[in-house]
Amino acid sequence: MKVTISFRHIKHTKKLDGKIKEKSEKLSKFLEGKTSLKWSCHYDDGHFYTETTLIGPKFEYHSHSSAENIYKSIELAFQKIQRQLQKRKEKWRNKMHTRQADLEIMDPEAAWSELEEENFREAG
Repeated sequence: MKVTISFRHIKHTKKLDGKIKEKSEKLSKFLEGKTSLKWSCHYDDGHFYTETTLIGPKFEYHSHSSAENIYKSIELAFQKIQRQLQKRKEKWRNKMHTRQADLEIMDPEAAWSELEEENFREAG
């Protein structure tokens, strides 16, 4: 997974970088293949805003959050995108389990005995 982090009007620190990378690793358990995750954090009018964009081969998810604390804003954005991924995974699991019909294997002799001999005489 490719992770891109950008900050606007916020000082870029190792602690913030580490927090975002930690959250990104938690999201990777839902993902397979080539994916790209973009984190964008900025400060405006006394609030911290975080936007995440997750792009994969067959999906694209977005989340936005705002809070008075940057760490809270990151956590809220992470929770939103995690819920979207969990919902996608549950739908995929349910779809996989509903595809298969219950097969009933019968004894061939028992199956033929249920047919009446009269049906064979009429056809022949």
